[in-house]
Amino acid sequence: MPNARSHPDPLVRPFASAHADGRAHHFAIVPAAGSGSRMGTERPKQYLPLLGRPLIHHTLAVLCGSPHIDKVFVVLSIDDREWSRHDWSALGEKLVPLFCGGATRADSVLGGLRAIGAEVAQSDWILVHDAARPCLAAWHIDKLVRELAHEKVGGLLAVPVADTLKRADDYHRVAATVPRDSLWQAQTPQMFRYIMLRRALENASQVTDEASAMEAAGLSPRLVQGDTTNLKVTYPLDLHLAEWILQNREGLKS
Repeated sequence: MPNARSHPDPLVRPFASAHADGRAHHFAIVPAAGSGSRMGTERPKQYLPLLGRPLIHHTLAVLCGSPHIDKVFVVLSIDDREWSRHDWSALGEKLVPLFCGGATRADSVLGGLRAIGAEVAQSDWILVHDAARPCLAAWHIDKLVRELAHEKVGGLLAVPVADTLKRADDYHRVAATVPRDSLWQAQTPQMFRYIMLRRALENASQVTDEASAMEAAGLSPRLVQGDTTNLKVTYPLDLHLAEWILQNREGLKS
């Protein structure tokens, strides 16, 4: 990886805080412009009911409640009609909706980064978190922020792959067994410096997560071990699993 002496670009040089308090601030971006078609429902999955509230409410509540995070930006579709039907006041003044979502996750995150450009410093940390991961816990954020505090590139929560992996052929038959050594399953939040992430996404718009954009820029994000309770709701059964996790949260803390 290039170093600060040989490469003057701010993508890789050490950062100094631009804030009066002398520290880099932390901002969360939650892309929530998707339709969640794999759930098989007409309502976008981020608004499906979970324990009496929209699924995304649980996601946003943990981010807004974290003392590490200065502000939470939720990136919505420009034609979102559901957001205004719910009461978000309990989440406080940290929460800011941005109606600039795009066709893909990368488009939405980049749109959000552009929208907040005048509010954040280049050196600030951005934590991108899936709207459909409602089981995020405070200790996940604590660990991520603590372990990446002195990283130049940043990183992401992830868990080592435990299952045997099979590669399928066109007929859904096993073509090969994939060695799982050194394989990790990516989660969110994924945490990177504002300017690094924005430039990476501007040059790699087809990626499926922020770490992939950083990798495409020639950088190596750090893997911070999370746990499987940080579930992403993708299929109908996942909603029931999320409900169980949230109801049994205290007993699951690692």
